[in-house]
Amino acid sequence: MITVTRLNGKPITVNALLIESIEETPDTMITLTTGKKITVLEKAETVVTLVLSFLQTIGAVNATLKSNGPEGS
Repeated sequence: MITVTRLNGKPITVNALLIESIEETPDTMITLTTGKKITVLEKAETVVTLVLSFLQTIGAVNATLKSNGPEGS
C-alpha cells in the first residue's frame, strides 16, 4: 500500500498492486485495474518511486529478478 495526497489535501492509501497506469495531465492521475481513477498532488515520478519502494518491501522485486535470472541457474 502507498499513501498519496488527493487534490483536496487529504491523504489516501492505495493498493499499489492494483495500479494499472500513472499519468500527468497536468495533475497526476492513477488508474487502477478496477477502472477507478484517482487524481493526486504527487508527481508521477514520486508515485512510481513509492510503488517501487513498496514492491521492494514485500519482496516482489527480488522475486522477479530471481525468476528472470540467467538461464540454467
